[in-house]
Amino acid sequence: MIILYHQNNKVTQVWNDSLGEDIPVRLASIADTLFEAAQAFPESLIFWCHESQRNYFNKESISDIFHHKKIMAFYNPAKENYFPDTIGYIEESLFANPNKNAKYATWFASAAIGGISCEVMLRLEKEIVRDTDFDYFLHSLAKLWMPHGLLCYSEPRLLLHSDTGYTTTKASTKTVFKFVRQHYKSRWIFLLLFNCILHQKQWFLLPFFQSLFYGKRKTTGKVLDAVFVQSSRQIINEAAIDVIIPTIGREQYLYTFLSDLAAQKQLPRKVIIVEQNPVEGSQSNLVYLQNNSWPFAISHTFTRQAGACNARNIALSQIESEWVFFADDDIRVGEDFLETAFSQIAKYGNEANTLSCLQINEKTVFDAVFQWKTFGSGCSIVKTDTLKGLQFDQRFEFGFGEDADFGMQLRNKGFDVLYLPFPQILHLKAPIGGFRSKPELAWKDEKLQPKPSPTVMLYRLLHQSKTQLEGYKTVSFFKFYKHQSIRNPFRYYKNFKAKWAVSLFWANKIKNS
Repeated sequence: MIILYHQNNKVTQVWNDSLGEDIPVRLASIADTLFEAAQAFPESLIFWCHESQRNYFNKESISDIFHHKKIMAFYNPAKENYFPDTIGYIEESLFANPNKNAKYATWFASAAIGGISCEVMLRLEKEIVRDTDFDYFLHSLAKLWMPHGLLCYSEPRLLLHSDTGYTTTKASTKTVFKFVRQHYKSRWIFLLLFNCILHQKQWFLLPFFQSLFYGKRKTTGKVLDAVFVQSSRQIINEAAIDVIIPTIGREQYLYTFLSDLAAQKQLPRKVIIVEQNPVEGSQSNLVYLQNNSWPFAISHTFTRQAGACNARNIALSQIESEWVFFADDDIRVGEDFLETAFSQIAKYGNEANTLSCLQINEKTVFDAVFQWKTFGSGCSIVKTDTLKGLQFDQRFEFGFGEDADFGMQLRNKGFDVLYLPFPQILHLKAPIGGFRSKPELAWKDEKLQPKPSPTVMLYRLLHQSKTQLEGYKTVSFFKFYKHQSIRNPFRYYKNFKAKWAVSLFWANKIKNS
């Protein structure tokens, strides 16, 4: 383990912790020194540590945090981040609003303390710019490579405790515009300026014009493919798994999926089916559950309360195995699906995993394992221990956002959600889909219907910052324009504001219910 200590954007010491001796280096910029040390010790882990954090470095946590080579972890114990809240105007993802109380996927890196594999650093040597501003360098590295399989985490376990008195450097407005120009599509610097004027009454014209002279940073995204990954974590004991399936009116599709499960090389232990039919006096139509012989236990619950959130919560209370497969009733899987899925899960040592779920003739978009922005309630495999205390929030029932909200519940407990491109799930997208009986929405009598949906707004109120919500509002204003009939921009603006207000009213009402 190599530790690079630094202060005031300069290296103060490079220490070989394994041998207990200094390493002679040129002591150039921090980024240059990282690469120089990585070349000297290509099989090691390399860490950076601000001098003020030297005595708080929790070395006992290293083996658990860095359990495979594609992990970059860091922690900022300061209350403020390097980037100001204005970054939320153009970055609405969960990665830009990290929870500092638990391990959390983010590209909000920190110069306070962190580490990465030397092999990964060397793979990226020709792919990244060695900025003299070390915080900027780290943020750029994480932002560019998270989508390509570098797993980046804010990890409080790197320090013995978070109250260390560390003060982070703050990016200037010029730096924010520069970062947006270099890491986003060009239109985002215009949207950043527009949002700053609209919401902060700040005309950052000089930083805006200066940013136009910077080039976009690009990467092929392939150099990490050659890095071998095998987690040292043993998170699978017996690979016992239960499958939960909410279903309504899809008897034949469910039968086909159950047949796929029955043909698995590695069989599930139990299949938990929650059948819904809100029609008064209705009875179960799943006669084949009793009439056929199945190679796994089946737990069948019939309820007249419609709603996927309620159905999944009923199923969650019946899980007994070490793992659970959240499944839809209209999917198909190959006979080696569970076996291959567990081999991938063991490889990355991660407790929550969403798998590729494609429709017929739909092309694969992502071919690498990376940190997922949401959660698939019909295509995920999760370790049961992580689900303690969690439920699908029924405030989202009959709306949108329950999947993403459930994923956020997992992340706020310290469990990342990885996207696994293989094995793939085929989503038949049954024609009898969605809400079979139209729900009575609380806002159905509103003269002006809310836009966006109040449940979409609810998710953003629960999990996004103020600037992220304001940025989403601006983007929505432009996106919705081409999908509605009002062509007069002034009338459209008035209508948009009114619909947004209705959405916000109902989202807050749902939130407080």
